[in-house]
Amino acid sequence: MNTIATSQPQLDTTELEQKVKAMYRDVACNPHGEFHFEMGRALAERLGYPGADLDGVPSEAIDSFAGVGYYFDLAQLQPGETVVDLGSGSGMDSFVAALHVGQSGRVVGVDMTDAQIEKAEHLRTTAAFENVSYQKSYIERVRCEDGAFDAVISNGVINLAPDKQQVFTEAARLMRPGGRLAIADIVTEVQLPDGVTCDATLWAACIGGAMQVDRYLEGIENAGLRVEAVQDNPRYRFISDSAQGATRKYGVKSVSILAVKG
Repeated sequence: MNTIATSQPQLDTTELEQKVKAMYRDVACNPHGEFHFEMGRALAERLGYPGADLDGVPSEAIDSFAGVGYYFDLAQLQPGETVVDLGSGSGMDSFVAALHVGQSGRVVGVDMTDAQIEKAEHLRTTAAFENVSYQKSYIERVRCEDGAFDAVISNGVINLAPDKQQVFTEAARLMRPGGRLAIADIVTEVQLPDGVTCDATLWAACIGGAMQVDRYLEGIENAGLRVEAVQDNPRYRFISDSAQGATRKYGVKSVSILAVKG
């Protein structure tokens, strides 16, 4: 008997990487352009970033801030600690972390987009943030030693990764025992259909790559981390019609999460 082979739609990860790099190049170079998401200081303040922290970092980094939540209250960074920022963009969260860990601490920002790294490095040099450095790497493969960090942070980036389990595993590798993963990201209440998850444009817009929240937390725990806190970020909102539609239909939302390495 003949059988008919059916192929499941698949995400073109090469196309996704190209679209993500193009979008975040625009975020770095033209922060006042039109995007699917909000950016800038007004967004950061609404999400919960204290004005004193924002006043202490370069304003150009804040202009390109496209985070989805606030998690520094969960991270509880202390002077002298080491921190890695996965998907550091133009550097705002890296600079905020640097304020918290002080000159005796160290922050490493990781990003795959040339324009973001170049902007962050320029701002770091200009503002004399000597306890911050940046490296061009993928968040799935960071060029740092095992157990090098007290905390791993990330804001609105892991949803863009095709292999989120690898990101969580890499975060766990980078953390010392007792280290914290403190992140904000986009998740869903129900599983997205293939027509959304296989669309590279929707992934780049921080929609198509959103994982169902239960599976997201399971992935963190599968990496050997213990989830200790999950909080919704209702102050974050999408601005495009397609994103708002996904929010209503699939429960796309922002959450902040704290997990600890045992």
